[in-house]
Amino acid sequence: MTDAAASADALDPEDRKIITLARSARARNGVPEGAAVRDETGRTYVAGTVALDSLRLSALQTAVAMAVASGAVALEAAAVVSEAETVPDGDLAVVRDLGGPGGKDVPVHLAGPDGRLRATIAGS
Repeated sequence: MTDAAASADALDPEDRKIITLARSARARNGVPEGAAVRDETGRTYVAGTVALDSLRLSALQTAVAMAVASGAVALEAAAVVSEAETVPDGDLAVVRDLGGPGGKDVPVHLAGPDGRLRATIAGS
């Protein structure tokens, strides 16, 4: 993880955008988490937590699944907005499964419900 205050200043506008999208999904759907991912072509996929009796997915797992179902072959970045202090290993694993273009690490930005960056984790 990196220092959140320093990282917030260093985020490029596209990474700030996916944090905003993740925050909006969380608020709009009234779910515990919102997530957004950006694929290798710059397309974004936004999702919230799925909590059905027969299916449970985190917001990040859902966003990655949406990207894969839409033909994405790699991710550039991901964002999760949650009250949690960390991103679960299972969520980081789905980011690793898709990986970054050219084998690059995929940054996973964790922000609080207020949109403030808490940490950036190398997802792959």
